[in-house]
Amino acid sequence: MTLNTLENPKSHVQIKGARVHNLKNIDVSFPKNRLVVVTGMSGSGKSSLAFDTLYAEGRRRYIESLSSYARQFMGRMNKPEVDYIKGIAPAIAIEQKVITSNPRSTVGTSTEIYDYLKLLFARIGKTISPISGEEVTKDTVSSVVNFMMSLPEDTVLTVFSPLVPHNERTLKEELSVLLQKGYIRIKWKGEIVKVEELLEDKKLPNKKVGLDDIAVVVDRIRVDGEEETMSRMADSVQTAFFEGKGKCTVEADGKEYEFSDLFERDGMSFEEPSPNFFSFNNPYGACPRCEGYGKVIGIDPDLVVPDKSKSVYDGAIAPWRGVKMGAWLKKMVDNALKFDFPIHRAYEDLTEEQKELLWTGNKYFKGLNAFFKDLEEHTYKIQYRVMLSRYRGKTDCPECMGSRLRKDAAYVKIDGMSIIDLVLLPIDRILAFFDKLELSETDGKIAKRLLIEITNRLRFLMNVGLSYLTLNRLSNTLSGGESQRINLATSLGSSLVGSIYVLDEPSIGLHPRDTNQLISVLKSLRDVGNTVVVVEHEQEMMEAADYIIDIGPEAGSLGGELVYAGDYDGIIQSDESYTGRYLSGREEIEIPSFRRKWNASVQVNGARQNNLKNIDVKFPLNVFTVVTGVSGSGKTSLVKQILYPALQKVIGGYANEKTGLFNELSGDYKMVERVELVDQNPIGRSSRSNPVTYVKAWDEIRALYASLPAAKAMGLKPASFSFNVEGGRCDVCQGEGEIKVEMQFIADIFLPCEACDGKRFKQHVIDVAYKDKSVSDVLDLTIDEALEFFKEQPKIMAKLQPLSDVGLGYVKLGQSSNTLSGGEAQRIKLASFLVKGNQCKNAVFIFDEPTTGLHFHDIKKLLKSFNALLEQGNTILVIEHNMDVIKSADWIIDIGPEGGERGGSVVYEGVPENIVNCKESYTGQYLAPYFK
Repeated sequence: MTLNTLENPKSHVQIKGARVHNLKNIDVSFPKNRLVVVTGMSGSGKSSLAFDTLYAEGRRRYIESLSSYARQFMGRMNKPEVDYIKGIAPAIAIEQKVITSNPRSTVGTSTEIYDYLKLLFARIGKTISPISGEEVTKDTVSSVVNFMMSLPEDTVLTVFSPLVPHNERTLKEELSVLLQKGYIRIKWKGEIVKVEELLEDKKLPNKKVGLDDIAVVVDRIRVDGEEETMSRMADSVQTAFFEGKGKCTVEADGKEYEFSDLFERDGMSFEEPSPNFFSFNNPYGACPRCEGYGKVIGIDPDLVVPDKSKSVYDGAIAPWRGVKMGAWLKKMVDNALKFDFPIHRAYEDLTEEQKELLWTGNKYFKGLNAFFKDLEEHTYKIQYRVMLSRYRGKTDCPECMGSRLRKDAAYVKIDGMSIIDLVLLPIDRILAFFDKLELSETDGKIAKRLLIEITNRLRFLMNVGLSYLTLNRLSNTLSGGESQRINLATSLGSSLVGSIYVLDEPSIGLHPRDTNQLISVLKSLRDVGNTVVVVEHEQEMMEAADYIIDIGPEAGSLGGELVYAGDYDGIIQSDESYTGRYLSGREEIEIPSFRRKWNASVQVNGARQNNLKNIDVKFPLNVFTVVTGVSGSGKTSLVKQILYPALQKVIGGYANEKTGLFNELSGDYKMVERVELVDQNPIGRSSRSNPVTYVKAWDEIRALYASLPAAKAMGLKPASFSFNVEGGRCDVCQGEGEIKVEMQFIADIFLPCEACDGKRFKQHVIDVAYKDKSVSDVLDLTIDEALEFFKEQPKIMAKLQPLSDVGLGYVKLGQSSNTLSGGEAQRIKLASFLVKGNQCKNAVFIFDEPTTGLHFHDIKKLLKSFNALLEQGNTILVIEHNMDVIKSADWIIDIGPEGGERGGSVVYEGVPENIVNCKESYTGQYLAPYFK
């Protein structure tokens, strides 16, 4: 074993005797203010060391500093199993989990950029009238006084206030009230007269007064530049604004100048900007129609016109097909010449005005809006209800057009851009806007601090490879890797120093081209005085690290040891380290000896979802295809938003998600019998779900225990050995094995159940043993240990073996699904398909970054599992950046060349060997060394 000695103990976080999970009483030192990579095989104990020991202790010590209310639970909360930890600092974990499922949370709100934008627009935003395009302003007492003082000296001014009628008083009553208030004169029919004289006039009509009938004389002042005069002017103007409900008139030399402290222009009243005015999480700023969600349940235009390549005449409008509903189409077609509508032109080629006409109609035909309104009026008939439901979906709110904010928020602009315009732009273009922004001296002073915060956070997002995202993008639509990098950018924005940052594979979802940018971000986090600990498998990250800690040598019970600690040059010399052997090339994932040929494919035509540039792509069947490209190039849009739901629909399945924008699916899709998206979402919704129940192996284990003599003697059935139903499970914890203690303002705490001591079952069930192990003991076995334990039980072996084959031999049978990483959950799903064996044929399996959390050695096992599925007659389609997976594919589809607006094109289609000759392909550049 090669271990570098550490000189000054004060410059390190020292962990002695770490025994969390499978860690074998190890001593480890983390150098402070360094970039430290923790690596090793999946399940070797990396996360146990980095997250469950180092981070958990940093967090626990922080909680110890809280109030006695929070601390009263701490005696029952387990500390990490470790002798001692010295030199630890406050710890921040940035895990690879989607930030939130909140439908209101966006990239802008989670990074706090939107909060600064709201404040910026509230403070320096200019409200522009949509009628005249001119700025809406209001007068203040100061601005009116300044105007009065700017007039020539000795000018006599009269300050008027319009008489606003109250409670429908008559003219006489109104004049009497004015007299009581102390006003002596009014302007009546263009002349200034005394109120008393008017009241004495018997000819004065006893009628209700209108707004424009009378102006009240508030004061007459001579301009002389004296301080006393200015003070009198201010009082008079303030009184005039008060009496005139915001209106005031100043007459000088026969000219009248009108002023208003109301926010009005062009006959419209506007709201004054405030931070809440731009908040879709606040009822004041949210769109009243969709309540700030941006979507409403309505008629989905995408379902109404499913195939955009068809013309109106050829049946582009789905609800107007057929005999009865065709009458609506016939009327439109018969009259098309009268308003010059191109009925034979493809729908996608129509202008926006022509598309809008189909919905609104005109005097010659009724449009789609009228058609659906007619359907709604006949919903007492079931066929109309069914038809309506066919075309309903979540659509952009027609009121705010998906922006979530009230309509008039768009009137407030900075340099011609509203806050709505900005959040819909990619981050790189928003940054360019602020970099070029020129403000007046006053606005510049107000905005200085806000602009620093906004531009810094935007740059951090750029630096972590997220320049293609928009601030309006929903947080729950981000991948785990994107969420983690947003968390990282947010942490950078908070400018903390002296902390320990623990990151879980931040390079996931990043093309190798972008990894170097991420490394520079982590180094900047280190350089300001933080310790950065990264759990990682990427070679580039290890090369950049100041210190590498390798845990292993293998997974589960065969791991948990410190294999190596030192620099990169040292690990590549280490024979004990699998990591070192792969990094040095002594061990490698070999390039396949042949590429599978294909003669059938599914083709997506006219894909234009998000940034896709109306592309046609062929997906071969019965081979291993990898879709690759830089982050944000359009891979997910093509595969998960178009191909997957489109295939689900054509093979008769139910598509949970709306299909992305494309023209048609062609080719040999009828050969596909099923399509499975094997993603990284948790395998079960219940915390009791675990790997062994997911692959149905627990059913066989329960049956085995129920067949034992001791179980039969007590009358125990297979259900008695289930922790999901009442009977044999512990009644206190309901088979969980732990009790949740709800903390009011910190994370909930989970403690072992005192009734069953964490064993999940009642005592009489635990007493039933097979080979001296109870069902509770079996749940504590790893997959590999269980394979050895049940080697005489072929049914159980058949269900468990695939879990070991996909590299999960280290996972415990009873490990809760919510403790599994995204990559582990994905491989358990893969194992469940391998369990089904011949039941899975002619299926298309779609994997999204299956190498998440995988060491080089585990990727080797994963590729073997892929081959097993392919041999059963299936198709495998993988979205991936890992070069070992890409070089092993039969076919590559490279999307790009860049991310965001500069991506969305097919850069290359073909076998891996030839992509290295494609100069436009970044993937080809990084794959080239593997073929030398």
